[in-house]
This record gives sequence, C-alpha cells and structure tokens, in this order.
Amino acid sequence: MGWLFMRDMGGHATPRAYLDNQFSYSHEDHRLTVLASSMVGSTYYAACERVESNKDREVFAVVCLTKHNPRSTDGHVFGYKDMTEHMGPCESDCPASILDALTDTHSEYAVDWRARCRANLIQRKLEQAKPTPKPGQTIIFDEPMRFSDGSDRARFEIVANPKGKTPLFRDPESRAICRIPAFRKRAYRIVHAAIVVRDAANG
Repeated sequence: MGWLFMRDMGGHATPRAYLDNQFSYSHEDHRLTVLASSMVGSTYYAACERVESNKDREVFAVVCLTKHNPRSTDGHVFGYKDMTEHMGPCESDCPASILDALTDTHSEYAVDWRARCRANLIQRKLEQAKPTPKPGQTIIFDEPMRFSDGSDRARFEIVANPKGKTPLFRDPESRAICRIPAFRKRAYRIVHAAIVVRDAANG
C-alpha cells in the first residue's frame, strides 16, 4: 500500500492515537484491536489482535511510516504508509513489549523481521551499557577511522558540545575538532586524559 495523506487526524491529538483508532474496528467476520503500540521516531509499531467470527485468534505486528507536519503548506498535515510484519518491513526497531504480545507465525518474512527486531534490541542494550565519554577524557576506538586528509585516527580527546549532549572529538595531534556520528555503535574504551597508551607495534 502507498502513502495516504490527510488534512486532519479526525480529532486525534497524535499520530499514535489516530493509528490506534484506525487499527481497532469490528466487521461481521472479524474484529481487530490494538493491544499495544509505540512510536519510535516517526515509525509506528503495534501489536494487533485479530479475532475471527469462529473465535480463531492471531496477534501480529503492524508497522507504519508516518509524516506529521501541522504547518504543511499544502494542507496535508499527516500521512502514513502501513504494512504488516508479513511484508518484512525494513524498519526493525519494534519495542520488546510489542514483540512479546505477538502470537506464533509461519510467515518467513515475519519470523525474519522479529529476529531483526530482537537483534536490534540486544544491540541497543550493549550500546547503552558502554561507558559514557565525558569532557576531559580520552576515547580510543578499536577500529581507526579514515578522514578526508587520508589519515587514520583512533584516539581522540572528548570535548563538551555547547549545542547538545552528543560530545565532540578533538584530534590530539592536529587539535582539530570533529563529530563522529553514531559513535556508540563502534567498539571503544575510555581512558583518563593523563594516561598514555603505548602503541603495541612500537613496544
């Protein structure tokens, strides 16, 4: 299904509230109910319970990409693109509370999607467990990074960022300050600024 845009959200205050309502309804042959939902960034995740008229029950995941702009110049303030886990969505940051509510599935796409979501949850926990670098400390990445001048660098001094919480990094040799996007996804260790780490290659 493609994108669906609208000029209002039918009185609902948030995209999540609107989509919860969209995926909760009753028809003659089945009923659909949102058991749990969450917005992760601009992506909506929900555990939807479908109960057939013969009482067969299934709980599956719905994923929606959303765009919400109350000041849209064309008047279309909200849009979404919905899909189910059976379509194997690329978005795979579904919260554990929603994954835990799902019933078993035989869909290979859904099984793969759930596995990717679980793997991402584990990865985020590992990232959060890493020590938080603080100004004045030194960070050493396991894998050097190649910069535009052709040099490889792995050791940086932590510098406070006046515009946000994400730290800045200073090359101890050139004194140049840079940003390292998604640095927590990299393997690193923190050392005190006064500690000198010897290069193993030089003894």
